[in-house]
Amino acid sequence: MPSTLLTPYQNRRQFLATLLVGSSALAFGGLLGSRPVRAADGPFKLPSLPYAENALEPVISARTIGFHYGKHHQSYVNKLNKQVAGTPLAEQPLEAVVKATANPDQTAIFNNAAQAWNHTFYWNSLKPKGGGKPTGALAEMIDKSFGSFEQFKAKFVKVATGQFGSGWAWLVQDGDKLVVVKTSNADNPLVHGQKPLLTVDVWEHAYYLDYQNRRVDYVTAVLDGLINWDFAAQNLTAQ
Repeated sequence: MPSTLLTPYQNRRQFLATLLVGSSALAFGGLLGSRPVRAADGPFKLPSLPYAENALEPVISARTIGFHYGKHHQSYVNKLNKQVAGTPLAEQPLEAVVKATANPDQTAIFNNAAQAWNHTFYWNSLKPKGGGKPTGALAEMIDKSFGSFEQFKAKFVKVATGQFGSGWAWLVQDGDKLVVVKTSNADNPLVHGQKPLLTVDVWEHAYYLDYQNRRVDYVTAVLDGLINWDFAAQNLTAQ
């Protein structure tokens, strides 16, 4: 059965339900003159964005979202559908596919499955007029783990900008503490026994149209104006 599409302004439960029922990277420059990427048949579907394409402006432009979501993300989903067609993986939830293929023999499938998952998680880690500081249990755990919110923010920016080449920066729960980690390419914390709370994409296609090589400005602007602390808090408290 095809996976259910996410609806706008979804809550975390809807997001996880989509992942449960439901490529290698494209060169950034080659996309600028390409035709729209069409959805391919298969068990996995591109989830709807939880906001309009222009809703993250001025931090992230509608043009960037159009390429990033409409071409990159769609292409990961399309390639994954082709790779799993006719195999037992086609019947598995997306998260299960990510975990099952995290080995050297299935790198190509893992890359597309993980990137499909990572991007959906990234869109939900952002929201219009987000940013600021978290509250409640999440704020307390950040203070306990990093010393203060300001120290967390400095750590996150350092880790995100220190990722050499393409990858991701994550706030994760690791046992009874929170940790900021980075992963290269499609890698993600799920396969390392950590629980993702939020992520920022630091592949160049996530920011180059708006920030060129100024990754630090992009990461700082996202933390200040877009991070969805409600989503992170729901991930922390979910059982």
